[in-house]
Amino acid sequence: MRNHRIAAIGGDGIGPEVISAGLEVMAALSAKLGDFQIETQDFGWGSELYRKTGVMMPADGVDRLREFDAIFFGAVGAPDIADHITLWELRLAICQGLDQYANVRPTKLLPGMRGPLLPELGAQIDWVIVRENSEGEYAGVGGRAHAALPLEVAMDVSVFTRAGIERIARYACELAMKRPRMRLTVVTKSNAQRHGMVLWDQVCREVLADYPALQTDFMLVDAMAAKMVTSPGTYDTILATNLHADILSDLASALTGSLGNGATANLNPSGDAPSMFEPIHGSAFDITGKGIANPIGAFWTAAMMLNHLGEKRASDVLMEAIGAICQSGPHTPDMGGQANTAAVTQAVIQAITEA
Repeated sequence: MRNHRIAAIGGDGIGPEVISAGLEVMAALSAKLGDFQIETQDFGWGSELYRKTGVMMPADGVDRLREFDAIFFGAVGAPDIADHITLWELRLAICQGLDQYANVRPTKLLPGMRGPLLPELGAQIDWVIVRENSEGEYAGVGGRAHAALPLEVAMDVSVFTRAGIERIARYACELAMKRPRMRLTVVTKSNAQRHGMVLWDQVCREVLADYPALQTDFMLVDAMAAKMVTSPGTYDTILATNLHADILSDLASALTGSLGNGATANLNPSGDAPSMFEPIHGSAFDITGKGIANPIGAFWTAAMMLNHLGEKRASDVLMEAIGAICQSGPHTPDMGGQANTAAVTQAVIQAITEA
């Protein structure tokens, strides 16, 4: 019996609701397959803790997470707390503290789903967006001076290092080589950002030279946003910087019919520290507590986590169950239905049990 220790951080908004649903589904998989078990520890970190103590997580929070095999994370953000506090003091603190430099976001139209694109275009969507997760505009370099004076100034410095670019480019190449099309598109903006992005292009080209079997091209980020809408079948694996991939991956998820379906992994590919897995829908405070949050993104995220932990069979069974429920229902309101979170969760569990 293989045992996996999971740190569960529900966080804010609908995060605790969908993480709880995801844990239920993983327990059903463990019971069905009988060859692994999940041991979880819940961490009540997030905005509620901040309101009580002034911190989003304890000072030793990152160190406490190191003893786990993976982290299952819900969402962060609250309407009464500034976003730069909630993000930097929890999610980014974990990602950067554990050097989870590869953010991986798969995107495809799940069975039965219809996004805003014409059906023949939507059916072409099958992408993996690889996002550099530690540098760029989110490196945290910058500051403010002359506060509240007419000459007040604020600066955020985009950081690009040769080592940081090289490692994410190599990760993206290795991932693209494993996919049937063996195609990689590198997103850039070097026509306008003539220092950091020029280095990005240069180092990416150096890495690409080690992978002659890959079909590769470079796209400016604004053109890439348009092409994802007008010719989605042209692309497969997409490599982009921290900020650019953040924007493109939300666009990608919206094109599949619901942000609630999106999944992501924040990976430490070296295995020196645990990786973190999270749905990308955000805290969604407008529906918090109503019991109607879409758990599909959390389930897909759980499948990514299981695959990362070596439980490919469990991951495959879960993805088949997700596909079956997306095809036949029940569906939450964001997917055009009227079911609640619990009903979708139980339907997926039933599909697992009957697999």
